[in-house]
Amino acid sequence: MRFGRAASLFLTSAAAALAVASAAAAQTAPSPRLPIERGSPNLSLRGETIDELIATFIAKHELPGLTLAIVQAPYIPRSSGYGKTNLDLDELASTKTMWNIGPITQAFTAVAVMQLKEQGKLNLSGPISRHVDGLPAAWGRVTILQLMQHSSGIPDYRGKLDNAKRYAPRDLIDLVRGDPLLFKTGTQVRLSATDATLLALAIEHASGMPYREFVRVNQIEREALESTMFADDFAKSAKIDRPASHPGDNQHSRFKSEVPFINPVEPATGYQLVNGRMVAVAPEASSNLFGFGDLWSSAEDISKWDIGLAGSTLIKEAADRDVVYMPTKLANGTVVPAMIGWEFTHHPGFMEVKGDSPGFSSYLSRFTESDELVCVTLLSNKQGVDLTVLARQIAAAYRGELGPDIDQRQIVAQESKYGPSETVARLKSGLATAKVPVFATFDHAENARGVGEQLGATTVVVFGNPKVGTKLMQQDQAIGLDLPLRMLVWQDARGRTWIGYPNLDALAGRYGLKDAGTIKAMTGFMDGAARNAANVYAY
Repeated sequence: MRFGRAASLFLTSAAAALAVASAAAAQTAPSPRLPIERGSPNLSLRGETIDELIATFIAKHELPGLTLAIVQAPYIPRSSGYGKTNLDLDELASTKTMWNIGPITQAFTAVAVMQLKEQGKLNLSGPISRHVDGLPAAWGRVTILQLMQHSSGIPDYRGKLDNAKRYAPRDLIDLVRGDPLLFKTGTQVRLSATDATLLALAIEHASGMPYREFVRVNQIEREALESTMFADDFAKSAKIDRPASHPGDNQHSRFKSEVPFINPVEPATGYQLVNGRMVAVAPEASSNLFGFGDLWSSAEDISKWDIGLAGSTLIKEAADRDVVYMPTKLANGTVVPAMIGWEFTHHPGFMEVKGDSPGFSSYLSRFTESDELVCVTLLSNKQGVDLTVLARQIAAAYRGELGPDIDQRQIVAQESKYGPSETVARLKSGLATAKVPVFATFDHAENARGVGEQLGATTVVVFGNPKVGTKLMQQDQAIGLDLPLRMLVWQDARGRTWIGYPNLDALAGRYGLKDAGTIKAMTGFMDGAARNAANVYAY
C-alpha cells in the first residue's frame, strides 16, 4: 500500500518526534519542576486561543451552547459560557447555568459510598442484597465494590428507557431484572447505569436518608455548590424568569428588582438531534438516571467540587480516595484502567469521566500531579458530543506537555487508556465488528529494528470502504494519494499511547472537495473507531 502526500509528511514528522520509551517510563511520574510555572496570560495552542478552539468546535458540531471551567488548584482562573442554553428563548450560557452532568453524577455517588464507608455504615466487600431486597439471586451476591468497578455483569437499563416516562428507582431495576448477567461477576468491566442506581439505593439504606438529600448535605452544601441540584429542586431553588409573554423579546425583567436573578442559577434546555432537527428534552428525563446521571451543575461548581476531591473535605482518608481514583483490579489479577466512571491513562495522575445523557454531553478531566494540577470541565446541551479532544487541547493551552506533540488542526488525536499493542488490537477488532476491511498494517518500530535503528512504538493501520473512497475520487482523483483511510497508534517519550488520524476537514479543504455530507460521515466513523479503541467504556 502507498501513503499519500499528507500521510507521508505526517508519519515522517511524527516518527522524528517520537523517542524510545520503556514500559517503566510509562508508569513513572516525573519529578515536579520548581518553581511551578502557572498563571500565563497567553493561553493558546499553536497560535489558537481557547476561545477560538471552542468557537471552531461549536460551529463544527452545531452546538446550541457550551460552558467551560478550568482549575489550577486551588484557583478557578477561567469560567465562561458560549452560545445559548435555549434555542427558543433569550437564555445564554453563563457561569451559573446548570447543565445535566450525566455520567459525572456517578462520581458523586462514589464519594457518597466512601463517606458511608468511613462512617462504618457501608462495607465495600458486602453484598448489595444487604441493602437492597428483592433482587435476582445472581445480583444479590454482587458486592458494593464490584458495582463501583462496573464489574457486576448486570445489564444496563438505559437501552430500555422511554424518556417520555418517569421511573421510580425500583422501576429502573425492573427493566432488566429478567435479563441474564452479561458476564461472570468480577471477570470483566462494562459501564452500567444499573450499577450506579443500585449504589444509590444502598446509600439510602445505609444512611437512612434519601440519596439526593445525602448528596445535598454531604457534598453540595459542604462544598458550597450554589448551582448544583436535581431537577426536582428547580421549582424551589432555580431562578427561572420565563414570563408567558415578553413584548419586544425582552424576556428578562426580574433582575431589575430581585438580586438572585442577576446572572441567575437557571437550567439549560437539552437537545437531541432527531431527523436533522434539534428537539428539546424535558429536564425531568434526567431523573430516570437515578444515581448515574440525574445531577445538574455548572462547570464552575464542578470545578469547586473537583478541588475538594484533591484533599480531605469530601473523602477524609487518602487510602479511601485511592479506592475511587485508582484503576480496577479484578479477582483474576487483571488491571482495568477504570473505576466508577473514571478512566485512567499513562499520563501520570490523569483521570477523566465523561459521557452523555438525554439532551446533554459532559466531560471532566483531572491532571493531579503536584506540578500540574489542571482540571478541565466542559458541558454542552446537545446529546452525543464527544468533548475529549477539545478538553485535551484546552489543557495543553495551559501547559503544552499535557497534550500530544502534534498539530491537531491536521491530526485528530486522543490518549488511549491502553498500551500500543492493545490499542491496535482494539482498533482492528472494532473495524472487524463494523465489517470494514483492513488493507495493511505498518509497524514502523519493527521495521526500524530490522535496519538496526531504534523507534518507539509507531503503527499505522490502513482500512476503508472502497465505495466511499471512490465517491471522493470521482470528485478529484488526486485524493487517491491520501486514501484508503488510516490511523496511527504511537507511544511518546513519556510512555503515553496516542491514537490519531488526519483531520478530514483539512484534507477536504486541501483538495477542494465539496461533499460535506460524506466528509462528515467519514469523520464520525473515524471518531467512533478511535474512541472505541482508546476507551474502557463504550460511549
